[in-house]
Amino acid sequence: MSICDLRAVPVRGPSLEVPVLPTSVQAGFPSPALDFVHESINLQDHLVYDPPATFIARVSGDSMLEAGISDGDQLLIHKGTRPRDGDVVIAVLDGQFTVKRLRLTGTGVVLAAANPDYPDIDVPELSELSIWGVAYMCLHSLR
Repeated sequence: MSICDLRAVPVRGPSLEVPVLPTSVQAGFPSPALDFVHESINLQDHLVYDPPATFIARVSGDSMLEAGISDGDQLLIHKGTRPRDGDVVIAVLDGQFTVKRLRLTGTGVVLAAANPDYPDIDVPELSELSIWGVAYMCLHSLR
């Protein structure tokens, strides 16, 4: 899977206030609806915790489906987070961008797919690997 439409543009801009329901919405049995909204939240405060180091990348492909990442989703990526075993990362392997789960093994680094139709990538010792950032949120359209 590759990142087709990688935009190295920091996420920042004016505040975006969005109304919030004053109660949670039931995912089980319905609850009485409320006729008004009491407060709002700033989406940037909830989605972007470090604007200068946060970027968005659009995903192309389906090798990360079991991680909840689909073709066309947008990932919020933080460049300043130290990658750990198990993180979903944006990696540059021999000059090619990919999104995979980082696995640190006793024998080296593996870029693991989250779809059994795709093989994991055992990073050869002489390969050029750079972890460009850690994905911390996936914006997934429901339509």
